[in-house]
Amino acid sequence: MSRKVILTCAVTGNAPFNAKHPAFPVTPKQIAESCVEAAGAGASIVHIHVRNPATGHGTRDPELFKEVVDRVRASGVNIVINLTCGMGAFFLPDPENEAVGLPESDVIPTAERVKHLEMCLPEIASLDITTGNQVEGPLEFVYLNTTRTLRQMAKRFQELGVKPELETFSPGDILFGNQLVKEGLIDGPPLYQMVLGVLWGAPVGAETMIYQRGLLPQGAQWAAFGIGREQMPMAAQAALLGGNVRVGLEDNLYLSRGVFATNGQLVERARSIIENMGMSIASPDETREILQLKNY
Repeated sequence: MSRKVILTCAVTGNAPFNAKHPAFPVTPKQIAESCVEAAGAGASIVHIHVRNPATGHGTRDPELFKEVVDRVRASGVNIVINLTCGMGAFFLPDPENEAVGLPESDVIPTAERVKHLEMCLPEIASLDITTGNQVEGPLEFVYLNTTRTLRQMAKRFQELGVKPELETFSPGDILFGNQLVKEGLIDGPPLYQMVLGVLWGAPVGAETMIYQRGLLPQGAQWAAFGIGREQMPMAAQAALLGGNVRVGLEDNLYLSRGVFATNGQLVERARSIIENMGMSIASPDETREILQLKNY
């Protein structure tokens, strides 16, 4: 029997995108339709952000999350829903006094950060277990997640029955994830998602992936993805090394140089790569069994 690989599609993300893309999903209707498209192409999981329908900018509005999730569920498509829980940790220091945040900073308490999870009860949500310097387009900021906040969030995930996808940007993040597991804050097999290629984070490459895989606790499930042109090479690498895969417009807009992609096309390409290496894609129901998911 071929090994089952869980294939996640991150459909829209939060960062600025190329406005020339002819079909980038922005409104709740478009995002939900893109989730359904990804499911039809063979995705196991859809990872969902929401955007302000008027501006296209990322937002954490719980009502928009609820609309997207309701639309996906009403479609009748069988897909595992994974919501981002990474918003509300953006600190922009005042260049004249870095002890003070600029008004554009958005750092909020745990209760507010998980409000959309309480409203939607997804099967999975991302828990970005990192703090560091990050860049989105022209914006440089500190992504601020203290260990205290992350423990509070993990506990609330546990109470809601939401599986945390432990999103890591460096080896030290994995070590903190291991600590959460030791403290009993993660139910079932822990799920780690390695982010590779983000500026000032873990670099893209097989060596990075192999090293970080070696830090994982026994019995963990893991996945990894690369940014931009590294999306498909890292998809192949993760599958070869025994991990799971993520693709989607959040991380890469193109099929090839200058050729814009849809989420469905990216899923189809990743699926082809995985299947041509002798593996198969886990169905949503198989994914639920592998990850021991609850909210279904």
